[in-house]
Amino acid sequence: MSKQWQEVGDRVYVRRHRSYDMNVGLVVGDGHCLVLDTRASHREAADLIDAIRTITAFPWTVVNSHSHFDHYFGNALFGGAEIWGHARCAEEIETDGEATRARLIERNPERREELEEVAIVPPDHTFTVTASLDIGGRMVHLRHFGLGHSSNDVVAHVPDAGVVFAGDLVEEGAPPSFASSYPLDWPGTVAAMLNEMPEPVIVPGHGAVVDRSYALAQHDELALVAELAKRAHVEGLRDVIRSFPYPEDVSRQAISRAFLQLDA
Repeated sequence: MSKQWQEVGDRVYVRRHRSYDMNVGLVVGDGHCLVLDTRASHREAADLIDAIRTITAFPWTVVNSHSHFDHYFGNALFGGAEIWGHARCAEEIETDGEATRARLIERNPERREELEEVAIVPPDHTFTVTASLDIGGRMVHLRHFGLGHSSNDVVAHVPDAGVVFAGDLVEEGAPPSFASSYPLDWPGTVAAMLNEMPEPVIVPGHGAVVDRSYALAQHDELALVAELAKRAHVEGLRDVIRSFPYPEDVSRQAISRAFLQLDA
């Protein structure tokens, strides 16, 4: 696999991977660096570490953008580093990590050996709303703006480089994933991020790096999903689903999750 990085700001890099079309971020300061997400297995993390070492030999701090396996199954290979995440991220990994791995092995028997190698390591430094990390003399601000793609999405803001790592709150290359989402809250969470962080470069959790206009357009799609799901809850699904901005399977998943919220 290519070890190439895209520099999207001063000493701020993105590496896009064929596996899950996933992005990993790297922020390099003076004598220290920050790694955003660790990929979906120890083998993938080892590949990532080799790639990081083509950029810097500095020690690292790790941030998990949220508690989905493709963003944290590589944590163990960054042993000794501080691993930051939202408090609910750590809780969900502690509670569900082993079961998640078992389900993945069942669904992907060809990857059994690779997945059995994974040690489940949750973040050991947590916060609930905001945290600021000094990465070799430059600040990286972590924010949780609310429910969205998950219960624990973290945004990493690198103001001196004009870059925002949005995690899976923003997606490119495929529709947003609603499997464990909060569709009624997601648009407001993205709006809060865009209102507070005016930076021109936005790195999604998956797919190509985007700009504010793309993120604003996706916000509008998410807002439409929330509005249509509320209508479907009252009027029924048949006449509404054709108006959703995403394919039917994605729309049905979003509707299911929105109905859980509405019925709660």
